[in-house]
Parts: sequence; C-alpha cells; structure tokens
Amino acid sequence: MPGSEARHYAPMLIHSNIDPVAIRLGPLAVHWYGLMYLLGFYGFWKLGARRARMPHVVWPVQRVSDLLFYGVLGVIIGGRVGYTLFYNLPRFLADPLLVLRLWEGGMSFHGGLLGVIASMLVFARRHGIEFFEIADFTAVLVPFGLFTGRVGNFINGELWGKPTELPWGVVFRTAGGAVRRHPSQLYEALLEGLVLLAILWWFGRTPRPRMAISGVFLLCYAVFRFMVEFVRLPDAQIGYLAWGWVTEGQILCVPMFAGGGLLLSLAYKKNRQQSPATQRAR
Repeated sequence: MPGSEARHYAPMLIHSNIDPVAIRLGPLAVHWYGLMYLLGFYGFWKLGARRARMPHVVWPVQRVSDLLFYGVLGVIIGGRVGYTLFYNLPRFLADPLLVLRLWEGGMSFHGGLLGVIASMLVFARRHGIEFFEIADFTAVLVPFGLFTGRVGNFINGELWGKPTELPWGVVFRTAGGAVRRHPSQLYEALLEGLVLLAILWWFGRTPRPRMAISGVFLLCYAVFRFMVEFVRLPDAQIGYLAWGWVTEGQILCVPMFAGGGLLLSLAYKKNRQQSPATQRAR
C-alpha cells in the first residue's frame, strides 16, 4: 500500500554522534556538557542583572554575582548527591566514593533543586534576607540553565526517549540500533527551559505576592517534566516503578506540584489579608 510504503521510507533524523569533548588541549579535555553548564550560569547572571534593574524588583545588581556563586555550589553538589541517592542508591551503598566521581557523569535536577534551596537558605541567613525574596528572584532565572543542560544531554546522546514513528524522531547511536526515538532532551529543553522561562518572565514583569513566582515555577516544572516522562525512557538501573509507566522522575514531581500549589495558595491568601481594602475594613 502507498501509505505503508511512505511510512516505511519516512526519512530519519540521524543523531550526528557529536564528540562529547569540545576541545582537546593535550591531556586536558573540555566537554560540551561542561560548556553548557557554564553557558547556563552565564545566562543566569545576565538575566539576573536585567531583572534586578526592573523598577519593582528590589535587588542590587552586584548581589547577582554573589547569588550565582552560591547557586553554582548548590547545583553541582545537590545535583550529584541527588543523582547518587535517587537513581543509584544500591551502587552508592556498595561504593560511597561514587558520589565524588563526577567524571563518570550523572546529575539530578531534583537533587540540584534541593541543593539550590539549601544554598539559598545559607545566603538568606548570611545576608539577612527573607528566603522567598531570594527564591522568587532566582526562580525566574533557573529555566535558562535547564535549557542549556538539556541541550548538553542531547549532544551527549543520553536520556533519550522511546521509539517513535514521528518525522522528527532521532536515531541515537549511543542507544544501539537504527531506531528512531523521541528527542526527549529537546522536549525538556523547550518546555522546562524556554517555555518556562517565558512564563516566569511574563509573570514576574509586574509585582506579585511573595512566594507566587516560586509557586508557578514548581507547578509548571512538575507538569512539564511529568508529561515528558511519558516518552522518555527511565534510567536502566531503575526502570518503571509501577503500572509499567510510572518513573522515578514523575514520582519526584508530585511533591513539587503539591508544593507549588501550596505556595500559590498561601501567597494570594496572605496578599488578600494585607491588601489596603482589607486593612480599611478592619
């Protein structure tokens, strides 16, 4: 049948099998993934400086660099520890030094998020700033780093998706076989990165109640990540956890979704209580 032939000969998008090493200088090797992290941190700083200049944002521009330093530590330490505990716990228990072997790869967004939260708590205490003032400022800037990080995953040919017949399917040679797969890394780069950045930047263009921006970040990320997990293959050492489709990533998104909804509810409830109209009514 003509239709079946068209499907059989549908063009494939072949992953270019990009060398994960961008630059080699003798024994020194600079990886694309590391460069994507550096680009993400640079974008955080540039966007942070721009946001700090908005009239309704009370944040000294020079403080962005200090916040970035704490954030970098939180991302790297939290991301590595989170990956080890969430996705490689049996191996870690057998070999605790695994957490230190960064060159073997393995970072977790949810672990990185916990690391950033811890770093913001330290930053808040050292500078005498309310935690959610820092969190709301930071939340708008994070998605750019998520975008560059997922592009790095795509370049590395890792965290690929399920087989697909869609025309934009990609053959990842690292996955073995000539099978077209969902480029789930690019789905996440688009949704968790660019789309989430656009939502938060728009939402944060005008004054919002404290905690509201953080709530939108948690809600939107949880929804986007939960959706992509349906077409992304789970880590081989874990597989599906329930019903043949529930993944570790989806389970970790549930408390994020609940926390985001709670923060939004508290933010607007507190805002109504403190509004001028309410104060006059008293």
